[in-house]
Amino acid sequence: MVPCYLPMGALVLFTLCPVVCGFVPLPLFSLRSAATLISSDENTQICTTNAGCNAIMSRVSSSPLRMAEMDDDEDDDEDDEDDEDEYEDVGPLGRGVDSVAWLPTAAGARDDENPKITKEDSEFLPLFPLGGIVYTPNSEHVLNIFEPRYRQMYTDILMNGSKRFVVSMSHPTESGRFAQMGVLFELEELKEVSEQTEDQIKYICNHKVTGRVKLHRIVNPSAWQSRDTYLRVEGTIIDDSGKDSVKEEKKDEEVPSNDAYDMLAAAASGGVHSKLEKSLQDAFAALVDIQHDLEEDVRFTRPSVATLAVKNGATKAGLWQSIKLWQTFADQRLMAMQNELQLEFQERLQAFLKKERGLKDDELPSAIGFEELSAELQQEVKDLQKRMAVEIQPLVLESTLTMQKILEAEDHPARLKLLKYFIENETNRLSTKRTLKSIFTGIGGSDTLDRVEEPVTKKNAPPSPKPPQPPTSSIFIDEEDAFQ
Repeated sequence: MVPCYLPMGALVLFTLCPVVCGFVPLPLFSLRSAATLISSDENTQICTTNAGCNAIMSRVSSSPLRMAEMDDDEDDDEDDEDDEDEYEDVGPLGRGVDSVAWLPTAAGARDDENPKITKEDSEFLPLFPLGGIVYTPNSEHVLNIFEPRYRQMYTDILMNGSKRFVVSMSHPTESGRFAQMGVLFELEELKEVSEQTEDQIKYICNHKVTGRVKLHRIVNPSAWQSRDTYLRVEGTIIDDSGKDSVKEEKKDEEVPSNDAYDMLAAAASGGVHSKLEKSLQDAFAALVDIQHDLEEDVRFTRPSVATLAVKNGATKAGLWQSIKLWQTFADQRLMAMQNELQLEFQERLQAFLKKERGLKDDELPSAIGFEELSAELQQEVKDLQKRMAVEIQPLVLESTLTMQKILEAEDHPARLKLLKYFIENETNRLSTKRTLKSIFTGIGGSDTLDRVEEPVTKKNAPPSPKPPQPPTSSIFIDEEDAFQ
């Protein structure tokens, strides 16, 4: 049985149990200073201290996110040149998991015995599936390599000098199926640690995501089931590193153009981009205003409005920086909701340990087995997992399909429109919450509504002070000058 943990405090190692909910583990988050992790697997321990949590974390790897598929809409959106109405009918994620483009499954497919390039500008590349996590261009990541097939992959990319491979999101429900748009990992630094880890880990590798890759097909699909080697794909690389742009700029400087038509076309294109970029900045400013008005527990700082990156390219002013920022914001909201759902059970678990074993706060064991809980608490664990499966689904969807949809966007204007749509969608949600809050303020106060509409991170904390300064611990920042 696959171990499945629930977030019970400081280190939130949250998963939705496959047995109880049909879900698989979510990524690891760090949240508080005291922790209790719970599992409905009888072979899994529950940690009640940081040391115990760290021991368990060292044995648990991140797994794919799994999402419940939304109902399909009968009709697809038709292309609309007006960006305001482009997603009005069903939205970019209106078809749920099918809103994203997927390759055919590798399960049961036959290998191409004599593979040849079939698409112009495409090439063969290694594929390294990393579960349900979506990576974005111009980000950096560290991977620990231990599986024999991926040890071989790193040996191969070092020997042939390419030092790169594709990472693509796995389908949430179909094994061996991957998103059609992946990203290109380029190896920057590799450290062999087999001696230090007794060969449990071969390499610790630093990578930079330099672009996207459109996958056309899997060349050796049988490797997915045999696991005797790594998958290889035919794909077309889309460079998002900015290197090509720099080269083109240098060429333009060396050979000035006197073509008036080229100048007019460039000016027109820049004007369209500027309009869309300004529209995105305005939408973000509106979101930040309502977040602070409602004193949301996860919110952007006001100074972040002025520093929102919206330009095309790979610089700090590039839109990919804001896309990564939005992904982190979605993860933070998910983390806050997880924490709220588990707080009550955490208190009951600690009370159980103190009552049944007579333990004091500083005597709580570092780990305890699930089977040692009372039948009532075991049932509460399962009920809590079911509740998390239902209530966290929208946020899981946002943190995965949203990013994958943006990754698929054809160009800079399309990414601007998509990010604006998701920002405005969040603003509309908060506007509804504010309206309901004003209705119920005179009836039973807003406290109950807050718990129903948007779980908070600090359940027992006093209300946040009014402006000018909100509490630092509840602020989400994107740059150093955004700290408050």
